[in-house]
Amino acid sequence: MTPEYDLLVIGGGINGCGIARDATGRGLSVCLAEMNDIGSATSASSTKLFHGGLRYLEYFEVRLVREALVERETLLRAMPHIAWPMRFVLPYHPSMRFDTTTPTSKLLNIVMPWMKGRRPAWLIRLGLFLYDNLGGRKILPGTTSVDLRNSPEGAPLKPKFEHAYEYSDCWVEDSRLVVLNARDAEARGARILTRHKVTGAEPSDGGWTVTLTDTNSDRETQVTARMIVNAAGPWVGDVLRGTIRSNQTGGVRLVRGSHIVTKRLFEHDKCYFFQGTDGRIIFAIPYETDFTLIGTTDQEHHDPDKKPECTPEEQQYLVDFMNAYLADPISTDDIVWTYSGVRPLFDDGATSATAATRDYTIHLDRSRGAPAVNVFGGKITTYRRLAESALEKVGEVLHVKAPWTAGVPLPGGDFPVDGVLPLMDGLMRDYSFLDPAWARRLVRAYGTQARAVLGDAQEVADLGRHFGASLTEREVRWLMENEYVQRAEDVVWRRSKLGLRMTAEEIATLDDWIAEAADGRLSKAAE
Repeated sequence: MTPEYDLLVIGGGINGCGIARDATGRGLSVCLAEMNDIGSATSASSTKLFHGGLRYLEYFEVRLVREALVERETLLRAMPHIAWPMRFVLPYHPSMRFDTTTPTSKLLNIVMPWMKGRRPAWLIRLGLFLYDNLGGRKILPGTTSVDLRNSPEGAPLKPKFEHAYEYSDCWVEDSRLVVLNARDAEARGARILTRHKVTGAEPSDGGWTVTLTDTNSDRETQVTARMIVNAAGPWVGDVLRGTIRSNQTGGVRLVRGSHIVTKRLFEHDKCYFFQGTDGRIIFAIPYETDFTLIGTTDQEHHDPDKKPECTPEEQQYLVDFMNAYLADPISTDDIVWTYSGVRPLFDDGATSATAATRDYTIHLDRSRGAPAVNVFGGKITTYRRLAESALEKVGEVLHVKAPWTAGVPLPGGDFPVDGVLPLMDGLMRDYSFLDPAWARRLVRAYGTQARAVLGDAQEVADLGRHFGASLTEREVRWLMENEYVQRAEDVVWRRSKLGLRMTAEEIATLDDWIAEAADGRLSKAAE
């Protein structure tokens, strides 16, 4: 018998998983199909920030910025284990120049041509005033000024940077955000199919008959759905035209954003917001305790099937960008890891990748005689609101209940925003073999569910085999059973970033172990 669903969601990134969670909580039966691992494409390759998008104010995207600013605190309350406040330092100096392609800069060049492209201090202060007040802050502190000449924030910078503005945004573990949304959707009744590609979709009795192909075995299955939600990210256009064969107009613009990770470049725990002479900005962010994350770039990327990579040119660009600010310059030899993702932006005809809108567009499509919702664009900060907007489109066809996700915790997030340290202390008290770094990693990954990962272990030996960097057999088994893990890369680069601390040999050993465990050839010694 062919399984029947109200919704078939194509794409297991943050938009697809957020929509699946929201829809399931509203009483719809949902199947989500992801052709790779959950959150393995764009959603694993962000700059890992819940932020309003300060620079988007220059493009007059006030609605997008306001929505994102409101969402920051809504999301913080729902996931305090994987998201937390951070302070951002924006150095200023009067000679800063910027490119003249934004609407704001064009206007300034007309009315004040003597400025010759300089961003005046009043304009920055105006942007930060709006940033502080558009979203109705309650948790995050507002903007302050920083004297860089005698402060830890100024120590890594060139002496010419004497003043800065400091404002609030938030960090988020992007890959974990995706998997927690998938887990919550599944707990509420959704069916989550990873490594299942939608290879066919035909209208049938007002709905869809959909063919799914298991990418591990090539085995095909069919499901029926009353509606399809196309949240395929970079592949949204391929699904639109090649899979559901829609006649709908509208397209996606693929923009590659690349990041580099270096050794830790500064001692404090604040981030930097750096402006370039080309009009772009980059962030330099404390990362995984011992590293600094630097990004991002904006480059056109024409083929979603071509794996995005941080090119040598992009690496050098980011290094040069940093060296315009750093007192002690870095080189590409300092790079320990790179990653790159493709942003599936709605094609609004902007003249450059940087200027392309980060807002989302959602279309209800009936061109094939069966309803489908196509999702273009979006940013990680507004994923929950995007899901609500998608459900509004679904509601034009199916009966859906009222929105419900605002403030509802994700798995493990049922504790206060400032409750990480008490959780760590309790974990170390009850599991005396944990050191602070290990306890912190577990709490930051699993929150209140860290105890479920450790189970009844009384000593380290009870956790089974150790794979390196505090990763144990018991944790890996838990991830396989609860978080869709099938390969080592799922564990060390998406459920965690332990790949930064593990050797290639350790990762290969883990991969072999997971394959054997999945085949049932290993006993559950750690349980």
